[in-house]
Amino acid sequence: MRRFLFSQTSCSLLRRQRRPKDIPHRWFISSTSFSTAEYEDGDAFQNSPSKVKIFDRHLKRTQRDRAAWLLRPNDSFVHAVAENLVDRLEDCKKTFPTALCLGGSLQAVRQMLRGRGAIQKFIMMDTSYDMLKLCKSSQRDSDNENIETSYVVGDEEFLAIKESSVDLVISCLGLHWTNDLPGAMIQCKLALKPDGLFLAAILGGETLKELRIACTVAQMEREGGISPRVSPLAQVRDAGNLLTRAGFALPGVDVDEYVVRYNSALDLIEHLRAMGETNALLQRTNILKRETALATAAIYDSMFAAEDGTIPATFQVIYMTGWREHPSQQKSKRRGSATISFKDIQKQFGNGS
Repeated sequence: MRRFLFSQTSCSLLRRQRRPKDIPHRWFISSTSFSTAEYEDGDAFQNSPSKVKIFDRHLKRTQRDRAAWLLRPNDSFVHAVAENLVDRLEDCKKTFPTALCLGGSLQAVRQMLRGRGAIQKFIMMDTSYDMLKLCKSSQRDSDNENIETSYVVGDEEFLAIKESSVDLVISCLGLHWTNDLPGAMIQCKLALKPDGLFLAAILGGETLKELRIACTVAQMEREGGISPRVSPLAQVRDAGNLLTRAGFALPGVDVDEYVVRYNSALDLIEHLRAMGETNALLQRTNILKRETALATAAIYDSMFAAEDGTIPATFQVIYMTGWREHPSQQKSKRRGSATISFKDIQKQFGNGS
């Protein structure tokens, strides 16, 4: 596991380059990306097919709309995650003419492509119309001038993409907000062509551990009990099982840990809002008392502040890689087909220990 350190008071590690040329694109809003026919209240985002309801999808869409207005153009943490995710395309000899990008850090992913994967058609899907509108308006900042880009309003929990239609599905910091993560990943696999690649980065269970501790202590002191303020996230051990359950071949999981430093806890909250990563639990408490919020900030500072006065926030990012099955992929041999035993290997090459 690698560990990175960023400071929100310093300049961004990655700089955006501007190009004067227009980028070819198509703009459309798909009315089939979600269905309201089955629901009386007409809100398909809130009443998704998932049986387990953990997150408020309607609230998350609202938070994404707000994040479109607060989004930081040079966010070193988001750009680093997108860079590490997209960099995996350089390890593949295969090209990916058609790619689907789901939610999360759409804009950062597009900026980090830089010709990787030989992508010709790029479909950007998000539940937020405002976020897609922002991506379209800032398209001139991208280096991917030869990529035909489409924009679709849709939900990861009900993926309206034709089966076996894309070569690459990529999601950067988005899938951890789905109520049915295995179901969403299965739909991603079905959307892939044979030998298609799935890349995803989600926040892991160790994310914001400092904030969890500070919130718990503050609520116990001020309110005599605790309520969920930070969303539950997947553990590293679960990621491999998710890929296997979804039916991906050649699954791979690795973890990076990023430590971002802020001037205060309030700066951390503002950054979470700008990323659209604030609390969206259905069982959340809607009102946070002022004294509890101030106590949380004070406890955070007293427990975790560095000598320079900044406070750290840990973000654990789990990267997942999987392929749709294809006959050309390597496969394990049939059980019992070995022609030599490990005992013979040990006698020949080992020292007997």
